[in-house]
Amino acid sequence: MITLFFVLLLSVNSSVNAFAPSARLSFFTSRISAGGFEWEDPENVFDQGVENPFKNPSLTDGENGLKIDPARLLGPRLSGSNLYFIGMMGSGKSAVGSVVAKRMGSYTFLDTDDIIEKATKMTIPEIFDQEGETAFREVEGQILDSVHAYVRCVISTGGGIVERMENWSKLQTGIVVWLDATPELIIERLEKNNGTENRPLLQTENPKQTLEELLEKRKAKYGQADVTICIDSADTDEDKVADMVIRELHDFIDENPPAWKQAKAKAQADGLDWVQ
Repeated sequence: MITLFFVLLLSVNSSVNAFAPSARLSFFTSRISAGGFEWEDPENVFDQGVENPFKNPSLTDGENGLKIDPARLLGPRLSGSNLYFIGMMGSGKSAVGSVVAKRMGSYTFLDTDDIIEKATKMTIPEIFDQEGETAFREVEGQILDSVHAYVRCVISTGGGIVERMENWSKLQTGIVVWLDATPELIIERLEKNNGTENRPLLQTENPKQTLEELLEKRKAKYGQADVTICIDSADTDEDKVADMVIRELHDFIDENPPAWKQAKAKAQADGLDWVQ
């Protein structure tokens, strides 16, 4: 069985450090005092005054729609939180994740499968063939354990990463996006890209049936994602899916404000002054 923790860690570091300025959080904060105590004002630290562009009339142009790419406004609203893409093989996690990261501008894209192949100097099929799925899942978990320590990353994960419960503690440090593509669409995509020969788990007599069984096995776990994007048409390319992801993320942030913001809103509703 392969033991690659230190090699993998170095590989992750080199992948992220290429974008070091965007991979680490740094804030210029002010301090406030009340009741004899002093601390950083969470509003100055985390709230950069950026609203949901889809709900902000000042960011729209009557003729051309939004004046600014809404993806650019995700970074400030996420406050450094990572985005994790999960879903079945062939659902478009890498393609869509890469588009989202590029459009955001301030986030780094990482693909856990790509990192594994670079670190081991083996393809995913070779790892499955020579070491087995269990060894691959262990390496995959080590990669996730390393990358989740970084911030401002869009991370595409392997389809089976949800099968290990210990991985969820890492995924849930960020926002999890499930690309829910139908088995029919996935098979159609795979057939256009070298078939199923590079998909170790689909080396069966009936790949479509195998895919359906895998999806059924993982569906409840995929369903724990924060955002679900349903993809059932071949006409929905990565750019269209990225648009859907970006809009849903803005709405998710609106619906799930940070705890300090909820506390502030409650204090104001109760007629109490926020810390001055």
